[in-house]
This record gives sequence, structure tokens and C-alpha cells, in this order.
Amino acid sequence: MSEIEYQLPEDKSLLILDDDAPFRTRLGRAMTGRGFIVSAVGSVDEAKEVARNNPPAFAVLDLRLQDGDGLDVVKSLHASRPDCRVVMLTGYGNIATAVAAVKAGAVDYLSKPADADDIIKALLAHPEDKPEPPENPMSADRVRWEHIQRVFELCDHNVSETARRLNMHRRTLQRILAKRAPR
Repeated sequence: MSEIEYQLPEDKSLLILDDDAPFRTRLGRAMTGRGFIVSAVGSVDEAKEVARNNPPAFAVLDLRLQDGDGLDVVKSLHASRPDCRVVMLTGYGNIATAVAAVKAGAVDYLSKPADADDIIKALLAHPEDKPEPPENPMSADRVRWEHIQRVFELCDHNVSETARRLNMHRRTLQRILAKRAPR
């Protein structure tokens, strides 16, 4: 990760909510190294507790979690601290969830894997600034693979149901699922 120049405000408190523990730990270390005071949690309930007891100036929230939805945490954060700047992260980006995140009060919406510098740019961006296009956007193959994985999860890992919903042959889907994610 390359270091970028930015000016942190006086309140550097940051909440990170992600149920992927290795990702949460890496991101927490990266953000601490860039000057933030990080609280990293793995569940919606823990994040809501932080929002009630010690609302941060910034938050990076995963959209889909095992115990709920990051959008609920955005509402809790803004109830306790209306000026909290929230960036939503998700491995399953689509327009509907991006719109929902922004309507709930997020300042930006980034697809995983997100670079710490990209997250900081989103957190500190002036509201009138338009975001720069990503330096390394996901390939079309990666977007397709992410979509297939999302539908597979939503179908409770049922290959036949996933194939039916994607209008795809079951064996073709099994071959795709057996491969690693494209870059």
C-alpha cells in the first residue's frame, strides 16, 4: 500500500465493522499506521454498542454480515453522532445496495478488496469532490465471479438452485465454483 498525503481532523476515531477477522485485523493495522484511533468489531451488535457508548468520527462498515446488515449500524451511528462519516464496504457490489447505503447516510461505497488509501480518500473527501476512478478496477471476469458467489450464498450453497437462478447449466456452475477468483 502506498502512503498518500492527507490531513486528518482532530478527532481520529474510527470504527471498523467486518465479520472477516483477517481482513478486519489488516485494515485496522493499516488505518492505525495512518494515524486513526481504531475500534475494530466483528458483529452488528458490537458496532451498535460502540455507536451508543463512544460514537466515532469515522466508520468503515461491511454491508453484509453474519448477524445483520451494516445499514442498521449507519442509522445507529447517525442517531448518536450525525457528523460521522461512513464508508460502506462489500464484496457484492451492485447499484441497489450502493443507493441504499448512500440513502442511509454513507458518504461512499467501495467494493472489496479495498485499499486503505482508497478508504481514507473516501472518508476525508469533501462532499463536492467527485471521486477519482479506481486505479485498478475489478475485471469483468471478477465482477461476474463475485455475482455468482453472491447468488450461490443467497441460495444457501445449493448448486442446482443457483444454476436455475443464473440461467446456467449446473455443471458449468460447478466448474466456475471450483476455480479460484479471477483478478
